[in-house]
Amino acid sequence: MRFLRRSSTEEADTTDGTAAESGTAAEDGASPAGTRRKGYTPAKGRPTPKRREAEGRRRGPVAPPPRTTREAIRRSRELRKKNPMAKEERRAATRERRERMLAGDERYLLPRDRGPVKAYVRDLVDSRRNVLGLFMPMAIVVFVTLLIPIMQVQQYATLLTTVVLLGMIVEGFLNGRRISKRVREKFPKENIRGASIGWYAFVRASQLRKLRVPKPRVKPGDQVD
Repeated sequence: MRFLRRSSTEEADTTDGTAAESGTAAEDGASPAGTRRKGYTPAKGRPTPKRREAEGRRRGPVAPPPRTTREAIRRSRELRKKNPMAKEERRAATRERRERMLAGDERYLLPRDRGPVKAYVRDLVDSRRNVLGLFMPMAIVVFVTLLIPIMQVQQYATLLTTVVLLGMIVEGFLNGRRISKRVREKFPKENIRGASIGWYAFVRASQLRKLRVPKPRVKPGDQVD
């Protein structure tokens, strides 16, 4: 049964391989038995990449900035299609911002509406019914009368519009003076500019009550101290 025994050549090759493995293990810091010394870390054969390089490799190449407005809009649409959850989050954030702005939260108001002075002006305007509130309805009436091919109707509409506009101008001037005086009495340490306060009150009063931002805190006829 000679074929079951290993030849001398195979034994020599095995001995040489074992010796070579033992030498390699010794060079790498491991014992011949296969146990490595404590705290040993095998070499990777390459330098450790920097964090910026690793993040850039993960994210891929950065796209160049858009050169035109059309290209920016196209990219925005593509991002919305790829990530619909982000679109829903933006809608929710916009809705919350709108609600807090209507509620009068100072953190979400426009710079022109911030501060206790502007809040007091809004309360003074909202506590009264103003002829200026007819500005937008009158604009619609004028537009409709221009479509009616009857000269008398257009003449009466023009006359009525002129009278209402004159009344708005007079009321806006008087309201501006009245509100500026009350604001100076309420906030004597503030630097109050009558023209700025009067214009702010004029714009507020010319808007429909339901469309005013922020929403009115007082009702018509309420006393504002």
